[in-house]
Amino acid sequence: MTDRSKQATPHTGTKSTTFPNGVTLIKWSRKEEPTAESVAEEMKQFGFGVYDLQTIGPWFERSRHAHDHEEIRAAVSGVTTFHFDDCPVTVEGGDILLIPGGLPHEVISHNGRPFTAYKGSRSGERNVTEYGDAKGSLEALSRQAKSG
Repeated sequence: MTDRSKQATPHTGTKSTTFPNGVTLIKWSRKEEPTAESVAEEMKQFGFGVYDLQTIGPWFERSRHAHDHEEIRAAVSGVTTFHFDDCPVTVEGGDILLIPGGLPHEVISHNGRPFTAYKGSRSGERNVTEYGDAKGSLEALSRQAKSG
């Protein structure tokens, strides 16, 4: 079971939803467009270390995987959807998504725009279990970039 005692309470007025699978979506509550700096500021209150600021391209598909530990995504811009077994969750700029460790999911951008988000864990390290071909993983994207 995940220790949620380290989580800060979101700012007053913040709308959040916790789904039956334990995923929590916190909607952007500020009356301004999110920036990398303002999203990073919001993310700090949850006690996670950042391991990446990633931009995924239009029509991106990430194969089924799970993070070994609780993960946070803090969206800076764009829109993408996390597909869990029991429901899809769409995330847009400014939103924060908390995903319990071990929960399998896919990530698919159903649009022609890039999506940028911070990725983190409590330790600040990335630990992933692959359930498919690792399509769209950081390792696969790195190999693709090196091969041309």
